[in-house]
Formats: sequence, structure tokens, C-alpha cells
Amino acid sequence: MIKTAFTEVMGIKHPIALGGLGGGHTNTAIAVAVSKAGGLGALGCHGMRPEAVADAASKLCRETDLQCALNFLLFAIDDEAYQTALSYKPSVIAFAWPRADQDIASYIKQAHDVGAKVTFMAPEVPAAEKAAEAGADVIVAQGTEGGGHVGWMASMVLTPLVIDAVAPTPVITAGGVSDGRGLAASLALGAAGVLLGTRFLATEEAPIHANFKQAILDSDGHDTLLTEIPDIAAAAVWPGAMSRNKRNAFIEKWAGRESVLRQKQGEALKDAMDAQKSGDVSGAPLSYGQDAGLIDDIASAGELVDRIALEAEEIIKNRLARQIS
Repeated sequence: MIKTAFTEVMGIKHPIALGGLGGGHTNTAIAVAVSKAGGLGALGCHGMRPEAVADAASKLCRETDLQCALNFLLFAIDDEAYQTALSYKPSVIAFAWPRADQDIASYIKQAHDVGAKVTFMAPEVPAAEKAAEAGADVIVAQGTEGGGHVGWMASMVLTPLVIDAVAPTPVITAGGVSDGRGLAASLALGAAGVLLGTRFLATEEAPIHANFKQAILDSDGHDTLLTEIPDIAAAAVWPGAMSRNKRNAFIEKWAGRESVLRQKQGEALKDAMDAQKSGDVSGAPLSYGQDAGLIDDIASAGELVDRIALEAEEIIKNRLARQIS
């Protein structure tokens, strides 16, 4: 078993976390499955009304004794929803993407006051330093290889930079990790664990259309790009972020025509939402990371946690040990 500062701080068996993917990409089923397997489950609360947060938090915090994170995007945080989450005394609150002028320390303190640990996702060193200084218990160094909203630096470089900058605060790697090789590599860089998004989308419990899961399996890892098109269509501005999406007909339709997209935003959003509901892989914004090229099966989330942990252990104990004479 791999023990790290992350497993100790969070009280979990394996140094593996589920990304708190919002927009209906996570639910209580997948969060519970990851946590039951010994990882850190998570539920993305972005866009959820307070009553929906209450329902989910009740299942995750009161009906189980599992370690699970409730994830909030700070730049768009609904304070009523956040206070509702805190009222259930969650084990972990996960934060990401604050505005530059936001007082993140106050949000972290409120989480600590109810006994929650805090993880904070950072796509660059200054953001990581600010979060560590504000009291975050774990920093997530998020590389640009990941799906959805990311920064510009790859995790291979970002992870050790963040580790050096915020020591002794534990750091885990996100972006480009889908298997035990990625976990072992992250540990070699000095990380205390990993956070996975795309890999957990290709699981039985993931609440996305089966066609979108198949698109991840079909990906060769080269079919994504960084773009603002999904955010323009949704009339949502993320501070300092680009969105890694499948390069499909929806993206190609608007690439280079962003000014027209802004004029036809409502129409484009309706088309995208209709495509998402119907499972139209070409017509909907589809977020996944470059590590999709490493994914070739739909597994249960719990099985996946065990598989990644065992593969990393084998690499560390056997494969790497043979390299030393």
C-alpha cells in the first residue's frame, strides 16, 4: 500500500482523488464508489442550487462515513449553496478558479471551522502559493493536459515547481494521469498523490451519455485543443482559463468566428445543450484530456482505484527497483 502525506491528511487508503467535475459530470454514485475503494471521492457543486447541494451533502456526509469532497468554483460560487454544504460538515471542501481579487482565506477558514480539510486547485505557481498561504491543506497542481478548464503549463513541469514553492504543504498532480504509471510518475516528481477527471468519466458510474464515454475510448490523445468557444457559447467567463475540448464539428463551426458566436450565443447554446442530451458527439462541447489516448475500457470506479494503486505499487517495487544496480 502506498502511504503519502495526502493519504494521511485525508484519512484515505490510496493517494487517488476524483476530480470535482461540475456540470453534471459527477454525482453521488461515482463519489461514493471512489471513496468506498479507498480514494477521495468528489462531487462538483458548480451550478447546483442549494436544495440540490443539500440532497447530495446529506447522502455523502450524513448517510456515510466516507471521505468525500464537495467542489466549488470560487469565481462563480453561490454563497447560499456553499453555506448549505458547510452545514452538513463535509470531510473535505475542494476549491478551484478564484478571481484575482477574491478573499480565498475567508472561504478556507469557514471550511476549517466546520472541521473540513481543504484542497485547492492551481494551474500556476503564484496561485498555488496564494492558496497555501491562505491555509489550504492540499494543493492540486493542475497541468494543461487535463480536460475542461486548465492553464498553460504541463504537469511534468508544474508539479515540481509547485512542490518547491509551497513545501511542506502536500501537492497532488492533476492532468494527464489515467493509470498506475501516471501515479508512480507523479510520486517520483515529489507529489503525494493524483487527481483524475477524464479517466473517471470513462466508468460505469459516470453520469454522462454512453456516446461521450465511447468518444473517450476512441480518442488517440491528439484530438483535443484549448479553446474559449464552449465558454462563449455558455456566456461564461472563467478567470485565466482555457477549455480543453474534443476538436469536433461544434468547435470547428465557430473557430475563427468567435465574434459571430457572441452574436448568436443563445442559438449556439441551445444547439449544444440539445446535442448533449441526445449524445451527439459531433455537435456538443465535449471536455476530456489528452490522457484519453491511454484509456481503452469502461471500468467501475472502484475497480479503477484498485487497479491504479496496484499498478503503481508494482512499478515502484519491481520495475523501478530493477533499474538500480
